[in-house]
Amino acid sequence: MGLPQHVRVAIAGSGFAGLGMAIRLKQDGIGDFVILERADDVGGVWRDNVYPGCACDVKSLLYSFSFAPNPGWSRAYSPSWEIHAYLRDCVKRFQLEPFLRFGHAVLSARWDSAARRWVLETSRGTFTADVFVAAVGALSEPVIPRLPGLERFKGKVMHSARWDTGYSVAGRDVGVVGTGASAVQIVPAIQPEVRRLVLFQRTPAWVLPRGDKPIGRLRRALYRWVPGVRWLLREGLRILRDSLSVGFEHPWILRLAQHWALRHMLRVVKDPELRARLTPRYTMGCKRILVSDDYLPSLTRANVEVVTSHIREVREDAVVTEDGAVHPVDTLIFGTGFQATDMPLGHHIQGREGRTLAQVWAGSPKAHLGLTVSGFPNLFLLQGPNTNLGHTSVLLMMEAQLEHVLGALRYLDARGAAAVEPDPAAQDAFIRDLDARMSHTVWSRGGCRSWYMDATGRNAVIWPGSTTAFRRRVEHFKPSEY
Repeated sequence: MGLPQHVRVAIAGSGFAGLGMAIRLKQDGIGDFVILERADDVGGVWRDNVYPGCACDVKSLLYSFSFAPNPGWSRAYSPSWEIHAYLRDCVKRFQLEPFLRFGHAVLSARWDSAARRWVLETSRGTFTADVFVAAVGALSEPVIPRLPGLERFKGKVMHSARWDTGYSVAGRDVGVVGTGASAVQIVPAIQPEVRRLVLFQRTPAWVLPRGDKPIGRLRRALYRWVPGVRWLLREGLRILRDSLSVGFEHPWILRLAQHWALRHMLRVVKDPELRARLTPRYTMGCKRILVSDDYLPSLTRANVEVVTSHIREVREDAVVTEDGAVHPVDTLIFGTGFQATDMPLGHHIQGREGRTLAQVWAGSPKAHLGLTVSGFPNLFLLQGPNTNLGHTSVLLMMEAQLEHVLGALRYLDARGAAAVEPDPAAQDAFIRDLDARMSHTVWSRGGCRSWYMDATGRNAVIWPGSTTAFRRRVEHFKPSEY
């Protein structure tokens, strides 16, 4: 048996984070790396999410790498297939094919203190690496609630992230569980096809109009041949969207913005009883704000019923709610999110003292700059704790983290050092400051409990500020903090 393959940098995941890291490594002159991907294609969530109506809820201008612009987006909000095609194009454009290892699921990662390197066990053998970049993100493992009786349901069960493209919902009685970012796209997409649609709503969402429209050929040509125009529009949109973070930091501003959403609902939902069921009782922004032009109108159709009573049990051919009503269905679709606060790979990453990330975190993920963790040398968590957003593109956060990783690699090379990890005091100070700022935000004072909250009741998902502030804090590697 041969020795494990050794690389300077091992990247787990080939979504935006993993491919972005690979591109920046190449651009920085580093070619000794590998991308370990459990699937047979790149794309991450944009490979996995193929449900009807799937699209980005961030405008296309902001949903591409600044170092890999795409002037050819077809719509203001890109459909999932087009984002997936963009990521595939990035692989070709930057010649990443030789670095990709498909079918290589990372089963465990262990820091070898004697050799000062990571030992990675994959489904196809062992790798060792000086640096391990975990780029699996927070939205990779779907969650289906443990509903009593679900196992005896005779019909079709699908999660939005595991959609069966060979299954047709046409003419069926469909139950949709959840009213989040996926459901708001699935419901209007399938409503015209199904015989009957029952939406099981636990908590209503604040919905704003999306204003999606095609991007004409002339505009796309302008973006391609005069890139400065596209750059100026992107920068203007970035600044505008980033300014919205003020509302999340000062909830009274978002309470004023609620009137816009209520006027939108009043225009499209004429039935006052239905409108009451769809009106949230918490401050806008406490849960993710949804954008859609057709979700609310689809709920007014004759073949749609919005059920607000909680699910009591699932039978072979029906869902029973707590009010005793029986809802016959032959298909159940779950738009119930992901294990966002319980990073599955965290149970399999073992640090310097032999403990896993999950053990260190004890139910509440924490990382210095959302990126590095004391006791885990040369480990970088792209899109780690507290790096998600509620107002603009996460790619802006991700690019700051990529630059930080490159800065760490340059520091190691310049000093001839083997490893870096955050100073515990610096990490603790960062977390204390973050939590203090979080306590004043809409996520803490908005009157809801969202998927942003971890098992301890702490917000371990969202960054409580602007992307500009995050970039200033994170982009440059500071040796004094390590």
